[in-house]
Amino acid sequence: MKRTKVLALILAVAVLATAVFALTACKDDTTEGEITLPPYEAIDTPDYSSVTVPADFKIGFIFLHDANSTYDKNFIDAAEEAVAAMGLTDAQVEYRTNIDESEECYNTARELVDAGCDVIFADSFGHETYMLKAAKEFPNVEFCHATGTMAHTAGLANFHNAFASIYEGRYLAGIAAGMKLKELYGDENGNVSAENAKIGYVGAFTYAEVISGYTSFYLGAKSVVSNVTMEVTFTGSWYDEAAEREGANNLISRGAKLISQHADSMGAPSACEVAGVPNVSYNGSTYSACPNTFIVSSRINWVPYFKYIIAQKVKGEAIAADYTGSIKDGSVVLTNLGSAAAAGTVEAIVAARTQLANGTLNVFDTSKFTVGGETLSPSHKADVDTDDNYTPDTEVVENGIFRESKFRSAPYFDLRIDGITLLDEEY
Repeated sequence: MKRTKVLALILAVAVLATAVFALTACKDDTTEGEITLPPYEAIDTPDYSSVTVPADFKIGFIFLHDANSTYDKNFIDAAEEAVAAMGLTDAQVEYRTNIDESEECYNTARELVDAGCDVIFADSFGHETYMLKAAKEFPNVEFCHATGTMAHTAGLANFHNAFASIYEGRYLAGIAAGMKLKELYGDENGNVSAENAKIGYVGAFTYAEVISGYTSFYLGAKSVVSNVTMEVTFTGSWYDEAAEREGANNLISRGAKLISQHADSMGAPSACEVAGVPNVSYNGSTYSACPNTFIVSSRINWVPYFKYIIAQKVKGEAIAADYTGSIKDGSVVLTNLGSAAAAGTVEAIVAARTQLANGTLNVFDTSKFTVGGETLSPSHKADVDTDDNYTPDTEVVENGIFRESKFRSAPYFDLRIDGITLLDEEY
């Protein structure tokens, strides 16, 4: 027994040692062994070729962590791609990494104003109050913030929130998960036993963003394996490699046959690789570090938004208070598939992706899930305007569809649907 534990520990260390390398190569370029997923031909992407950015324009980026975080690396890669595409020089861009969700964010925003930035972007939910504070102080600078909730009620022309319909990407990733369960455990009729139709999810916090994400992933899996169930554990941090690894291992010990996540380190994917459990990651491919277990990853492509805010500022036109990217404009994407993906997964994803883009498939179709054994009422209010008590204030169900990210860019789906069990809710 001791020898087995030692060998497992050695293997875990080896996997984690390669993880840092993997995170430097999380772009969607195909590597040997991956399965190419045909890109969606975006149809709503604006053409900025006629926009000439003046030499005195400058943009600043504030990131919660650095490129060792899959979440922040996704933003950093997009920022670098966007500014290059718009013709900016290195002197026109300022990057700040490892900026806490504290007064440090406000101080950094002030520094970027002093450095001459016309637009400042921050990437983490907890940065919002500090970005809003800076926006009030510097009305001639545009302050843009990902995942936030306050812009549509703040009443400031220079403060903006942005997100994307990533729930659609997670739904597609859930389809890949369901296909894998069927391949591994389906009988001759494709049925999967209750014991084997159990998956797990490592989340950061019990925020609506995380709830929307794990629910859409679950519904994607359920569209393939109708009796799938899922357990969710939370770490209380966006980036805690040890806690995420521990969470994944706990879910595996409880019988999860596949793991996904809404957390930013290699903790969960590495635990899955050691245990030989299939994994669906987030914000970038982990195939290099986890070649035996990686299936697919969904992510928001921030390039369209970064181009947009640069172009709008240069043209002297307003930036939307709430911007929601989509599959159609190239803001919601999936990586190529790992070799662990089940046969037929590419075809299943492409078919569902087309339906999501043309509106014939809706992730939060209320006829496809229940809450407390009941179908959701035709009328349901969600907390969109966000007061201190999170009071439901906006009707969000239209024609039997919960309209996520329509009334605010940041997710507000926070229903606890049947089939999903939360192991801890203190975060």
